[in-house]
Amino acid sequence: MGNWALGIGHWALVILPLSPSSPSFPSFPSSPSIPHLSMQTQKPAVSLIRATSYEREALRESLVILLQPFGGIAAFVKKGDRVLLKPNLLTGSRPGKECITRAELVYEVAQMVIEVGGKPFLGDSPAFGSAKGVAVANGYLPILEELNLPIIDFHGQHYQTVSDNFNHLRLSKEAMEADVVINLPKVKSHAQLTLTLGVKNLFGCVPGKMKAWWHMEAGKDANRFGEMLVETARAINPDLTILDGIIGHEGNGPSNGEPRQLGILAAASDIFALDRAMVEILNVSPEQVPTVAASQRLGVCPELAAIEFPHFNPDLLKIEDWRLPDKLMPIDFGMPRVIKSTFKHLYTRFIKEPISVYGRE
Repeated sequence: MGNWALGIGHWALVILPLSPSSPSFPSFPSSPSIPHLSMQTQKPAVSLIRATSYEREALRESLVILLQPFGGIAAFVKKGDRVLLKPNLLTGSRPGKECITRAELVYEVAQMVIEVGGKPFLGDSPAFGSAKGVAVANGYLPILEELNLPIIDFHGQHYQTVSDNFNHLRLSKEAMEADVVINLPKVKSHAQLTLTLGVKNLFGCVPGKMKAWWHMEAGKDANRFGEMLVETARAINPDLTILDGIIGHEGNGPSNGEPRQLGILAAASDIFALDRAMVEILNVSPEQVPTVAASQRLGVCPELAAIEFPHFNPDLLKIEDWRLPDKLMPIDFGMPRVIKSTFKHLYTRFIKEPISVYGRE
């Protein structure tokens, strides 16, 4: 995985116009000449692009432009590397509502990894059901079969964390031991945490129902819960985060909201810089988002003025009317809710999913 020294490395966020004729955004040439970011730069950079289509050819072109300031996918993946692709596989119950990372994005990133000699695999720990069950319910089966992509459910193990306060946190063995981690979150509103972006997506690396127990253990204090999520992200330390914001999920997320066309893809090596830029774009105060607020308190989140933006600054991409949850819910899970959640997870994974597969056959 990436260098443990936070704030050192190369970062970027790229942004493309909605369409070549759009009056709202300046046009880009099809292959802009963008100097690669220096490996020695001390400023995190964020490279964002405007993208409006999940169609394969258009999406591939967008990703090439998105990653160009980094030196392309080859700057992160070497031949023989085992590369974890960590999408947001929240639930299989709302296909089409844009509450998980699009299969098309995962496909193109996996293709790019394969082309440079990497060995990609997918992994997650959904709230309900299995990673494969959620993926298949959301249209992933064709890409899993075409690319022969393994997909796994995470298994936990104790790993040293930066903070002694969270040293008992169990983290995914598969994520911690991968050669490269590529984080693939979805832009969503969140009824407990206001927004879920790059940092929150890595909570999926806490396996099984341990997530529910952390809601019970740390959820009474939003500040502590935010710090737990930041420490999880610091421990996983993804090499690259690519944010799926072509179509986001607004309102009462993470799953009960509605799709919203955003037309944005974002990428960064510094996950905290990426999330800071995105809350600015969505016109949400950092203090409203526990993960961003915690990263600022812990000194790992750069100020906007300290971030390089190779193309556009966030103020040129402002979304003034992004819809947040109607009402924030408590983060805390009481014991009855943890027990109920655990049984629902087991029922979905071992009864509902197998019946669904049997019905298709």
